[in-house]
Amino acid sequence: MPKLNFLSLIMVGRYQRPLKKIESITACSPLEQFAIIQLIPIHIGNLHFPFTNSSLFMLLTIGLVLLLVHFVTLDGGHLVPNAWQSFVEMIYDSVLNLVNEQISGAFSVKQRFLPLIYVTFTFLLFRNLIGMIPYSFTVTSHSIITLGLSFSLFIGITIVGSQTHGLHFFSFSLPQGVPLPLAPFSVLLEPISYRFRALSLGIRLFANMMAGHSLVKISSGFAWTMLSVGGILYLAQLAPFFIVFASTGSELGVAIPQAYVFTISPCIYLNDAINLHQGTSAS
Repeated sequence: MPKLNFLSLIMVGRYQRPLKKIESITACSPLEQFAIIQLIPIHIGNLHFPFTNSSLFMLLTIGLVLLLVHFVTLDGGHLVPNAWQSFVEMIYDSVLNLVNEQISGAFSVKQRFLPLIYVTFTFLLFRNLIGMIPYSFTVTSHSIITLGLSFSLFIGITIVGSQTHGLHFFSFSLPQGVPLPLAPFSVLLEPISYRFRALSLGIRLFANMMAGHSLVKISSGFAWTMLSVGGILYLAQLAPFFIVFASTGSELGVAIPQAYVFTISPCIYLNDAINLHQGTSAS
């Protein structure tokens, strides 16, 4: 066994310290930010309903939206709107235009579903934006939340269609113009496609938010690793920092459109349920 002199021990220790730093930093998984943490255990008989960090941030989102709307609409608002009032009015106008464009029919029908669409869009928008704050929790990065919301909307839309048209609502399984030889396949495939609407709606939001936040975490960890190691890598630290800023900007660009995409799909499904695939109008 070769003997190690004092100089070789110094060199080994010199190169082991950066490696230990890299191992300690890279050991953190980018998926740790999505962990559900129990804050308050709640037991009712044999049932367990823990109050988690996900519950906390959902309540914070609802409270923030309610406070914002309350203070904006206090005393009827301002004749010359301030920045916050303009922001709330912009959201309302966007949702109102979305409902008018995607749901055809009488104005009373559109007004009937406007609160549902407005609450859905506002909750998702603020929830995604709050998830961009460091050390916060992104509720929409969990499939149980997004799928629960999408299936709830889907079941409600199906009930609306059934109440409006009765059994005739299920004629969507055989669209007009389908050739007779393809009719049996259409009857089998259309119900499956109809059910997959809710699945795809929830998975799309969950996958985009989870992938975006994981990318930000990975690029941030890479930048911090290069900064901690020092030496030549210290000079190259600006490159990963640019990647962090770019990935954060792209994630911000995903958070807002995903709230819009998640909201526009129920509008299209509502129009199909009310008008039985008769198309949309811009009125």
